[in-house]
Amino acid sequence: MSDASSSSGASRPQTKVTVGDPRTMVSLLGSADEHLRFIERTVRADVHVRGDTITLSGAPKDIAEAERLFYELIGLIESGETLSVDVIRRTAGMLASGAAATDEESGGDVISHNIVSRRGRSIRPKTVGQKRYVEAIDNHTIVFGIGPAGTGKTYLAMAKAVQALQAKQVNRIILTRPAVEAGERLGYLPGTLNEKIDPYLRPLYDALHDMIDPESIPRLMEAGTIEVAPLAYMRGRSLNDAFIILDEAQNTTAEQMKMFLTRLGFGSKIVVTGDITQIDLPGGASSGLRVVRGILEEVDDLYFTELTSADVVRHQLVADIIDAYSKWDAEQRSGDNMDASGRKSGRRR
Repeated sequence: MSDASSSSGASRPQTKVTVGDPRTMVSLLGSADEHLRFIERTVRADVHVRGDTITLSGAPKDIAEAERLFYELIGLIESGETLSVDVIRRTAGMLASGAAATDEESGGDVISHNIVSRRGRSIRPKTVGQKRYVEAIDNHTIVFGIGPAGTGKTYLAMAKAVQALQAKQVNRIILTRPAVEAGERLGYLPGTLNEKIDPYLRPLYDALHDMIDPESIPRLMEAGTIEVAPLAYMRGRSLNDAFIILDEAQNTTAEQMKMFLTRLGFGSKIVVTGDITQIDLPGGASSGLRVVRGILEEVDDLYFTELTSADVVRHQLVADIIDAYSKWDAEQRSGDNMDASGRKSGRRR
């Protein structure tokens, strides 16, 4: 796939990367060389492309960093990733942070291993924060993933659950979230139980369909291998040999959070995800996710992961919106007065 060499003598040090597949090169360069221009602005080495060869020149350290970025991007393309400027930006950021790991088995540098793959599409951490989150799930029995929308909290937890099931590390997957809009009282809603709870659990089903053959999901659910249920249905159970995910945990009360965490059985793993800026509990009730850290922070084998706007893998504008709202919230808490339009009062624009 590649060929590296260094010039000698008075000429500047150089390294050449040869891309064997023309389609990989097309993806790497991007439409109208959009990706190439962004890479040139990102790295300090000089980049020259001719045919199937990328020549990097400059200081040895700069060349090494640029070469590694190109190898990472080539690997992503070959694993089925659709390259974009955002993907390149995140990849460069992970490399710059020193978060990338060496894959000794394949002999190349990779940012992180794929968690699960389906139909040529791989699911893997795409930011430094996501990588730490996934590593925490590997290394701890209970993990909290706290952060804004678009940071992959639930999606990556689902991928780890599917991976654990496929590797026979657990016997079943249990997915739950509070049906807070119905006050956890579903009896008065029309329809069967499945029809009542489906709107609250649909995001979990959608993620599951991305990772498992949709045709096999009904069979797995019928056998109890995969269970999707409202949080209220966890009460009184002991969950052994299971990978359990509690989603939208900001909408649990402190009592519900305690109830859920104490369902943990032998051979099981729990991941709790939520966004403490999106609490929908009625009557000003205190969020179980907001208070749990102060209660359990000293408990062993339990880990809290904070994801931020830097870990958003949706459109870059989503991260900017999250940052803007966070700034606004901070100003509100600090006592800044704002009118209904969001402008600070007493100031001219």
